[in-house]
Amino acid sequence: MTRDTLSRSLHDVGLAAWFGGTLANAVALNPAAAEATRSPDVGAVANVGWDRWTPVNAAAIGAHVVGSIGQLTGNKGRIAGQQGVGSMVLAKTALTAAALGVTAYSRALGKKVSQETQMPATSGTEPEAGTPPEVAKAQRQLAALQWAVPALTGALVVVSSFAGEQQRATEQKAGMLRRVAP
Repeated sequence: MTRDTLSRSLHDVGLAAWFGGTLANAVALNPAAAEATRSPDVGAVANVGWDRWTPVNAAAIGAHVVGSIGQLTGNKGRIAGQQGVGSMVLAKTALTAAALGVTAYSRALGKKVSQETQMPATSGTEPEAGTPPEVAKAQRQLAALQWAVPALTGALVVVSSFAGEQQRATEQKAGMLRRVAP
């Protein structure tokens, strides 16, 4: 059995940054932007923070996806032969696809918000009366989505932990035996 340290590291570090960064921005950046002294600066502060995070997040997601592909390649024998691994891979793939979709949609909404450089707002995701209607709509959507990405990527962390448990020698042996002797 060969080691897959590089792909596992890309998978794990990418996922950790994707999860942690979006959670930190939802917990800290968006509410902290409300501390700006002038209402138009609130939106500007949040926009700058999210715009700075975007390339790091893209790199983290890329690392995670490349690492995931490496993990699939390195574990193709286990996926085919060990009972339960295939369904875990399907669950992980579905969660990854959902997280990618929500992240992409959030970024599209974020671009709408970022175009207004001096936008009045209560916080990074809370419009106020003077916020342009299309931006206010995007902010309201982002208020919910800012929690969806960490929830989905957090679920990926949990499923990845389960996948690691499936790699224990005792789990592999039992899973292979269950596959051949139902």
